[in-house]
Amino acid sequence: MTQSIYVTRAIPEQTIAALAESFDVEVNPDDRALSREELLERVRGRAGLVTLLTDQIDGAVLDAAGPQCRVVANFAVGTNNFDIAAASARKVALVNTPSVLDDATATHTLALMLAAARRIPESERYLRSGQWAGWKPMFFIGQDVDRRTLGIAGLGRIGRNVARKARGFDMRILYTDVRRSEDFEREHGAEFVDKATLLAQSDFVTLHTPLTPETRHYIGAAELRQMKPTAILVNASRGPVIDEVALVEALRERRIFAAALDVFENEPALAPGLAELDNVVIVPHIASATLETRLRMGEIVVRNIKQVLSGGRGDCCINPEVFGG
Repeated sequence: MTQSIYVTRAIPEQTIAALAESFDVEVNPDDRALSREELLERVRGRAGLVTLLTDQIDGAVLDAAGPQCRVVANFAVGTNNFDIAAASARKVALVNTPSVLDDATATHTLALMLAAARRIPESERYLRSGQWAGWKPMFFIGQDVDRRTLGIAGLGRIGRNVARKARGFDMRILYTDVRRSEDFEREHGAEFVDKATLLAQSDFVTLHTPLTPETRHYIGAAELRQMKPTAILVNASRGPVIDEVALVEALRERRIFAAALDVFENEPALAPGLAELDNVVIVPHIASATLETRLRMGEIVVRNIKQVLSGGRGDCCINPEVFGG
């Protein structure tokens, strides 16, 4: 009997076709996140699931799927929607799509930084509204990027990639992380500093931390007060690492120059007042949204599901203890 795979959201047709070569595949026909009740119902009897960060995969979902469910593959690099302990207890392999998003997300981070610094969305809205009456020398004055200080919070793959790309702007690189990397410092002329120093000295602060209990509200009211009034805060990691209500207040009071956000604390909802501010760039969680990236994510998902369901080990498995030894 052919094993059944359920896909919780529309993903590239090429990925679905590749899965269908080996499995019976059903895809959520509605391009929206499933409700909890829908998820519990639709996973029943599946050997594997393809999920998104909007799908909370815990013991109840795995029990609803049944004991034949052996693998859940996140179509994402993040894993904060997984109850890892619950999956490991049930011998279900959890896999994600690491590394493949790094270039796209790092490039997007730089795009957000430039858009906020040069006030591009704000000035475009002004032009489209028909208000422009001609060039003025003090019109939409922004911030320079070249030779400014970039503070990177979280030196994972994406943080390192941002630093590499920022060298093209001759930026001074500061970073903070749970551990120091002398190799990175030598390669990029970077300086390892504590969080307070990074916030106080950086012209641009980019966030690349995972979402954990320790990093929730990594940037709050106290941290925003430590930043320069000319500073720009960029987040393309996870929304809850910023206290969005505190950010709205800081932006409204012009305590920092601007922010640029790809992710939000309570997606898809925004904190009250955020969308009305002219000194914030907001885009709908599109940091990895390139066709090449999506196709490569799909290739990883298909490969790992096939590996696990054929009796092997998923090479992107985050809980390898399920395989023993």
